[in-house]
Amino acid sequence: MDNREKYEHWRDTAVYDLETADAMMLSGRYLYVVFMCQQAVEKLAKGLYVLHKGEEPPRIHNIWKVFDRTFDIQTFDEQTRERLEEYYSTFDELLAYYISERYPSYKSVLSQSITAEKAGEVLCKTKEVFSWLESLGK
Repeated sequence: MDNREKYEHWRDTAVYDLETADAMMLSGRYLYVVFMCQQAVEKLAKGLYVLHKGEEPPRIHNIWKVFDRTFDIQTFDEQTRERLEEYYSTFDELLAYYISERYPSYKSVLSQSITAEKAGEVLCKTKEVFSWLESLGK
């Protein structure tokens, strides 16, 4: 597979995860909504890494670090850098959902704080970020 095909594989998997987040929202499994949001954005970021760097992505889950290793942020125009700064907090929040899903003590605490409203907000913001990240793969 060439880098574009590898990117498309990562992207397809990320889209599947985002669709799963939608399904979890409909079924009321709010902790899994936010976890699948994290998975979708992480996989898309890793796909961009493969596309732009031509090598396998780092085995980390911190979306910001994957993104930072993919792009020289200083080459972005001011508007893109501002948008990235806005999305940094989303990347950070999503990482917390990844960690909580993997560690049972965090999972029990977090599951009590993820309401339908919060899951909906995270899902909406994730779709916005996802769309922007996709534009970087065109």
